[in-house]
Amino acid sequence: MKLHLQLQDSHSAYEWLKNQADKVGASGHIGTHIDCYTTTPPESINIAECVIINYNELSSIIFNDLNIKNKALIIFSGNLEENGYGSEEYNNKNTSIDVLLLQDILKSKPKFILIDSHGIGSHGKQHIANDILCEKSNCFVIENVDIKKENLKSIKSIKIEIDINSKSTGKPCKIHVVN
Repeated sequence: MKLHLQLQDSHSAYEWLKNQADKVGASGHIGTHIDCYTTTPPESINIAECVIINYNELSSIIFNDLNIKNKALIIFSGNLEENGYGSEEYNNKNTSIDVLLLQDILKSKPKFILIDSHGIGSHGKQHIANDILCEKSNCFVIENVDIKKENLKSIKSIKIEIDINSKSTGKPCKIHVVN
């Protein structure tokens, strides 16, 4: 099962790209990608066990009790499934994670944080700051992951393929379930 977006050339994201001054930099931020502002994962192919959490339950979880070390923490918000990638509703849905909660998550040392939304920080400075905070903890955020509620229980391990040579800070990713 694939968990990455495969967009048609006619998707509105490509219209957005045409209007960007830095088309190379912007192109990596379309679809499923990993943001790399200060560093890049050392490996282009990664296999990781998964722990899945509902976005609405994040604040009630005690991460010290959750074994996510070197795993992929998947945060399911339902945004992509409910609103469709790139729609106004999708872009406006708040899936930010408070910096104190994010620090708590990072103490448990996940290798990746995946989300079915446009990121774990508000658009702009907070988005980038949260991604950089993760990078400093050797954790990388993958956004716009195509997760369906009906498939959550069947995701145990994933294979993440990252285009680490992309010139963009957004590195395109392909993700497959490898249970």
